[in-house]
Amino acid sequence: MPKPKKRGSNHQRGAGGQPRNVQPFSDEDASIETMSHCSGFSDPASFTEDGPEVDEEATQEDLEYKLKGFIDLTLDKSAKTRQAALESLKSAFSSKILYEFIMERRMTLTDSIERCIKKGKSDEQCAAAGLACLLCVQMGSGIESEEIFKTLGPVLKKIVCDGTASVQARQACATCLGICCFIVTDDITELYSTMECLENIFTKAYQRDRDTNGVSSTHNTVLHISALLAWTLLLTICPMNEVKKKIEMHLHKLPSLLSCDDLNMRIAAGETLALLFELARETDADFFYEDMELLTEKLRALATDGNKHRAKVDKRKQRSVFRDVLRAVEERDFPTEMVKFGPERMYIDCWVKKQTYDTFKEILGSGMQYHLQSNDFLRNVFELGPPVMLDAATLKTMKISRFERHLYNSAAFKARTKARSKCRDKRADVGEFF
Repeated sequence: MPKPKKRGSNHQRGAGGQPRNVQPFSDEDASIETMSHCSGFSDPASFTEDGPEVDEEATQEDLEYKLKGFIDLTLDKSAKTRQAALESLKSAFSSKILYEFIMERRMTLTDSIERCIKKGKSDEQCAAAGLACLLCVQMGSGIESEEIFKTLGPVLKKIVCDGTASVQARQACATCLGICCFIVTDDITELYSTMECLENIFTKAYQRDRDTNGVSSTHNTVLHISALLAWTLLLTICPMNEVKKKIEMHLHKLPSLLSCDDLNMRIAAGETLALLFELARETDADFFYEDMELLTEKLRALATDGNKHRAKVDKRKQRSVFRDVLRAVEERDFPTEMVKFGPERMYIDCWVKKQTYDTFKEILGSGMQYHLQSNDFLRNVFELGPPVMLDAATLKTMKISRFERHLYNSAAFKARTKARSKCRDKRADVGEFF
């Protein structure tokens, strides 16, 4: 007698043999499956490892096939599956340039993101907001991106202003709102409207500092930080007359945030102050700040802070940041940084450029260098010109072997260990405290 077919055996088949409207695997399996497919997306270097040559066209087709599956899964009934699909798409978008693929599916992606932000819970909303940022980074500034922002902008603003939504979701939406507006907005009215929305959030931190009854809790601090940083990013693209108004409005209030208990808020406020001073001096070479002595005293205290109740790592980070902020406010100086990506180098030589770089580095993560090399929009923002085209022979000569890479890493490790040993020596820190 033949064995009966196992119940649900159709669901054991590969995804290729499934009808479009059938869920091929369970919620738990879907999460594991979607995350496992993108294990190679997180690091762009994984695409350039030593090994046999592969068929690029076949690899691209395989990637696009997986991405289509993830896009379909963003409409799944399971919240866990939707979130895993969103995270997988984020990993792919941050590590590859997929302009043509996204262009054909931008409306589908926009609708999925809108649905996840509107109906999803905290983690799903955060993932959807992050994907919206990367979608706009991939598309760059243009009509298509404006259409995306017209759809998502009102939804993002609604979540940011919704006191009943989770703080994490509001924080992610505030960051997304600022970045998307920075990328796509040519309409000055929309720019001012977005900045006003963000101002309404972070200015509550001013009120909390004056609040004596403890009504405003500190769990909103992360939201205030994200709103402040997003607002600062948008300020860098405002007309000069609007910049002057914002400086007059906030320059006397921001120093109050330097006394916040949260380290990240102190740092965000300090870097925003440095940027405001930089912009103010660009608009008026003879700019004068009345409370300069009091402000520099505060900044100097933070730059030499030695309070024992704070963690050593926090103190070092704070001292490092506020030494630079103090130099910017007092001496109009900025410590130039160099960023290498492929055969190119970029110099970050002002606070406006630093703020912009830090923002995109936060959302692109390890894919930042790859996008600086290949993303037309980012290259335009940082004035890098068109992408540098290198032939296969040049790329081969630039590529170092595993053994050479190992030797380089070993030497760098030894040098880093020696430098850290000096920093750990208590005698090296005596000059910072007295």
